[in-house]
Amino acid sequence: MITAQIQTAAYLFASILFILSLGGLSSQESAKRGVLYGIIGMAIAILSTVLGDGAEGHVYILIAIAIASLIGIIVARKVEMTSMPQLVAILHSFVGLAAVLVGFGSYLDPETHLLIGAEHTIHLVEVFIGVFIGAITFTGSIVAWGKLDGKIRSKPLAYKGRHVVNIILVIITIALGVLFAQALGVEGIMYLYIMTAIASFIGVMLVMAIGGADMPVVVSMLNSYSGWAAAAAGFMLGNDLLIVTGALVGSSGAILSIIMCEAMNRSFLSVIFGGFGDTPQGEAKAIEGEVTATTHEELAELLKEAKSVVIVPGYGMAVAKAQYPVKELVDLLQKNGTKVQFGIHPVAGRLPGHMNVLLAEANVSYDIVMEMEEVNHDLPETDVVMVIGANDIVNPGAEEDETSPIYGMPVIQVWNAKSVIVMKRSMAVGYAGVQNPLFYKENTDMLYGDAKDSVDKINMALKA
Repeated sequence: MITAQIQTAAYLFASILFILSLGGLSSQESAKRGVLYGIIGMAIAILSTVLGDGAEGHVYILIAIAIASLIGIIVARKVEMTSMPQLVAILHSFVGLAAVLVGFGSYLDPETHLLIGAEHTIHLVEVFIGVFIGAITFTGSIVAWGKLDGKIRSKPLAYKGRHVVNIILVIITIALGVLFAQALGVEGIMYLYIMTAIASFIGVMLVMAIGGADMPVVVSMLNSYSGWAAAAAGFMLGNDLLIVTGALVGSSGAILSIIMCEAMNRSFLSVIFGGFGDTPQGEAKAIEGEVTATTHEELAELLKEAKSVVIVPGYGMAVAKAQYPVKELVDLLQKNGTKVQFGIHPVAGRLPGHMNVLLAEANVSYDIVMEMEEVNHDLPETDVVMVIGANDIVNPGAEEDETSPIYGMPVIQVWNAKSVIVMKRSMAVGYAGVQNPLFYKENTDMLYGDAKDSVDKINMALKA
């Protein structure tokens, strides 16, 4: 066992490591170091808590940790990068569920009801808020997982008056909170049950009302919710480190969400209340033009003659695992004297930074990976743009069609380049479920097929 003083020092050291971890994750170059700091900090936090003075059941806790760690390792090793967003979403749900269970356990603890006066009331408020946030996080994360995994349709479930319904439910929740705080003994458990059911319903409706194109922001926001749920659990358990860690996760997730909302021209408050994702009213703008296709050999010749090339990756590249042949393509073009850049949209893929991770996995140089604003500036002078598996993030309808569900979302303006090649399996719509006028523009050609197979054939033609 370790003393309370040593435990406090360990908590402080772990908190510092968590802060360093977040700082390391701010750039690709220091990300691995940041992850290492986080692992070490979490190990210290767990050991100092389990072995702390007054803790009981050490053997059972350590066995549970060992089993859970083994399951986590097996799951993480089996999950493909394309399924990483789903994994993150479902892990958020576990944090929410943990906060709910901790809240009920804390309320049913006999020591809770030995408290008197303001101390007792404050603790009940902590329990009520912790369970409320946890329940919303739990069900909201499950819905997000279902949408990301294709088990729930990506289109928003929008019905008139849903905001009024949510406001009424929140008012009822506040009333239940007052009754819960005034209840004697464990008589308030029924109010806690009712509130948990209401919060669970709110969580479902908040995320169901959000469209597929905005899911990366939702994942980021749920990350913030899970942090606040953990902080609430820390208050209920009287664990300072859990409070600090939860606050770090909650605030960093909220900041990331704000940054992404600004990049997507969305309102942060509308994210919190599930307001964006509404389908605009009116008849969709007619798409003019014809779709033309090209071949691998023709594209290879076009790339040979190009002086500048921009590659815009999307979820299709992740599914096909085409990042490795794409890296080979970049090397071939650079040897030919071609200027090559990647254009990364803030919500490309299903997770913030999804494309950056894939390109880093293939050892693509950070120097040629550009943000949306940077690459948009260069596109009018670009000879060829290759869109690999992306759809909604290059949809001109976001700027031209006011009836489009993604209208107002900044996109990569690939149509401004001299030639655009869109690599897709078919003409199917993207995750937002809307048609893409880009495919019909005069300077756009389609290259159908699996992204990895297509890039391999292009590389062979370039080598020949």
